[in-house]
Amino acid sequence: MPEESFVKNRVKSVGFAFRGALLLIKTEASIQVQTAIAVLITVMGFYFHISNTEWILQISAISLVLGIEGINTAVEKTADFIHPEFDKKIGFIKDISAGAVMFVSVGAIIAGLIIYLPKIF
Repeated sequence: MPEESFVKNRVKSVGFAFRGALLLIKTEASIQVQTAIAVLITVMGFYFHISNTEWILQISAISLVLGIEGINTAVEKTADFIHPEFDKKIGFIKDISAGAVMFVSVGAIIAGLIIYLPKIF
């Protein structure tokens, strides 16, 4: 069987990534809420004419929150698949993963406050 080209493999990988992102948005309530917040914050960025640096920070914060939430979802789904019934060790793993989401979410909230509070008040 001939090997597929590097470019063809990359295109397939991007397709899988888009499919995964759409699955997250369609099936996960937390991602849906965070996506809605991301859209709202993006609209606010246009409304308040934030600087290029503020855009970079905002986009980074949004991307980090959504990315870590996606990883958290993957960890939880994997843990549930491996061990469907309650287990303290699995619960510990899932709690740590959720804690990572909390860290980046708090950081994103702080960044948002730094960007928008001076513009609002």
